[in-house]
Amino acid sequence: MRFDIMTLFPEMVTGVLNTSITGRAIQAGVIEVSAHNIRDHSEDKHRRVDDTPYGGGFGMVMAAPPICACFDSIPRSAGRVRTIYMSPKGKVLTQKKAAELSRFDQLIILCGHYEGVDERAIEEICDEEISIGDYILTGGELAACVLVDCVSRLIDGVLADEKCHTEETVSCGMLEYPQYTRPPVFRGREVPGVLMSGNHEEVERWRYGKALEDTLKKRKDLIY
Repeated sequence: MRFDIMTLFPEMVTGVLNTSITGRAIQAGVIEVSAHNIRDHSEDKHRRVDDTPYGGGFGMVMAAPPICACFDSIPRSAGRVRTIYMSPKGKVLTQKKAAELSRFDQLIILCGHYEGVDERAIEEICDEEISIGDYILTGGELAACVLVDCVSRLIDGVLADEKCHTEETVSCGMLEYPQYTRPPVFRGREVPGVLMSGNHEEVERWRYGKALEDTLKKRKDLIY
């Protein structure tokens, strides 16, 4: 799968996504991530990409021409392509949405900055707007990285086993059960004996019970 990220700060994107699991997936050729600098498509001699808003107001707005020129320069996959604007006005990202997006062959992601993006650019190139939560970030780069990380985990070959994401919190419809590792006793807190019993049936029963208990305690909304 290919991810193309349109941004004013490519180093923010590459710095995050070239590490850990996504970094290994890129090196293995399972996914491809490219960051495109919108400034490279500005016709201004100072590479400006923003201007004052019509109607007045505080701050600057990213202009449509360099954004659309950047979009036009991105090679298209032969398969299914979707363009997303990371925006606090979009629908909040969920695991279900990530699963839907993982079925595309290419995602093109626009990162906004300043007071936002000229609405005409959004209308011209974007299929949908997505938010990662009801709060405001300085720009869309961190949100784009969250989206790429979340979606890429669902691509075959990125994780070692499908269970790595199907049994995780939210993916399975509940919060994940508690996890433990060595030592068996830490500061007086013991690992539950059932996990060291070797009885896999009892372990699975315990894990399901704890997952249900934690979900009812912390996130009832996932069940009801």
